[in-house]
Amino acid sequence: MSSLVPITLLGWTPIVLLLFMAMPPRRAVILAFIAAWLFLPVPVPEALMIRGLPELDKMTVTCLAVLLGTVIFDKNRLLSFRPRRFDIPIIIWCIVPLFSSLTNTDITIYDHPGIENPLYDGLSGILKHSVTWGLPYLIGRVYFNNLAALRELAIGIFIGGLVYIPLCLVEMWISPQLHLYAYGVHAHDDFRQTMRGGGYRPTVFMAHGLMVSLWMASATLIGAWLWLSGTLKKIGGIPVLFFVVPLLLVTIASRSMASLLLMLAGLAALYLTTRARIRWPIIALIAVAPFYMTLRATGLWDGTNLVSLITTVAGEKRAQSIETRFTNEDLLTQRALEKPLFGWAGWGRSRVYDRYGKDISITDGQWVIAIGRYGLVGLISFTTALLMPVWLTLKRFPIRHWSHPRVAPAAAMAMLLLIYMIDNLLNAMTNPVFMLAAGALAGQTINTQRSQSRRPTTPNRPQQARTNQIPNPHAAAKSH
Repeated sequence: MSSLVPITLLGWTPIVLLLFMAMPPRRAVILAFIAAWLFLPVPVPEALMIRGLPELDKMTVTCLAVLLGTVIFDKNRLLSFRPRRFDIPIIIWCIVPLFSSLTNTDITIYDHPGIENPLYDGLSGILKHSVTWGLPYLIGRVYFNNLAALRELAIGIFIGGLVYIPLCLVEMWISPQLHLYAYGVHAHDDFRQTMRGGGYRPTVFMAHGLMVSLWMASATLIGAWLWLSGTLKKIGGIPVLFFVVPLLLVTIASRSMASLLLMLAGLAALYLTTRARIRWPIIALIAVAPFYMTLRATGLWDGTNLVSLITTVAGEKRAQSIETRFTNEDLLTQRALEKPLFGWAGWGRSRVYDRYGKDISITDGQWVIAIGRYGLVGLISFTTALLMPVWLTLKRFPIRHWSHPRVAPAAAMAMLLLIYMIDNLLNAMTNPVFMLAAGALAGQTINTQRSQSRRPTTPNRPQQARTNQIPNPHAAAKSH
């Protein structure tokens, strides 16, 4: 591994602080998160691994650097934070590792027969969850808790997708090599994972091609909805449609059917709900993940009919992959439900071993990892932390306003959380940018309540009874 990897990771903090000095804090946060996600190296050098502390990967470094920049240059924003009831799920998700560790003090496993200090292990888990999940949520809460700020974040993600277009095209042509050229090591150990459908699936500077596909799909969804809603019409004098089309084509060429279908489902749901003014497509997408997890964890659905369908539609090879996934989900959920409340904690205790101590299980979905390590408490808190902001957005803004130029960015970010939660049924790919969106959408409620409490009433103009009415910007302009 090139020495450039630790140098880049350790040198990112002063760069982030320079961003806070050079531009408004909110834009510094957007640039820091997106640039780190797109360009910093993937592998974590052993020299930066300290037992009991989170791995200093690119997003951990970024979260801590942004927190430091906020404390130094924008501390009043942090001091303004007040926990609310809708923050409870993310708080539980951050502290659940402690309870999981303390309830597994008598458990030993093959590779780690003695885990000396469960309290230390649990506190280490709290620190890791807080940095990985809690900090991005908190930063989203304090920096993007109004519609104008959400628009900036949405545009930042869209531009992040555009930046990746030429890099993806290069790797589709020469194979995924950019990470090797820049940092002296491949982003993914198994190079076979980059080959799909007779071509290459780009990884660029991410850990897996599926991460790139989901990122490009997310950027396409945002760009398309900002264009359809009239929120963003031009970039540099060029119509946004001329950027959305190549972004869509690269997303298709990234060779991830799941990401493409999720993006199309998200756009279809947004278009249908706003045209027909019905909420059920959004509610249906909210229900997908809880419904699937319930059916699979209880054994009410074994997936046999889906495997048969995929065999007919996509071929036997793809069907075998899905069947393997279902088989391992069955094994791992059965193991998880032996300790249903707080799970098995870490050190591989939630995995399945044969009588010789060989690990015979494969974990793919984040939900399986969550229920195995942290039980139903962890799974429910994790799921609620991602889905509750979408529900709050649905309550705050009626469907008829989701295509309004001011509200459209919030609608797009809500849809990103939905497709990310559904993707967590299939994969375990942590992306703090989505947690920024979760905190941002949750914070919209507070901003609305404060605005409403300050709105005066007059005898001729009674106070609005509903807080979800969006003023007409053109009418406001005429009044001045």
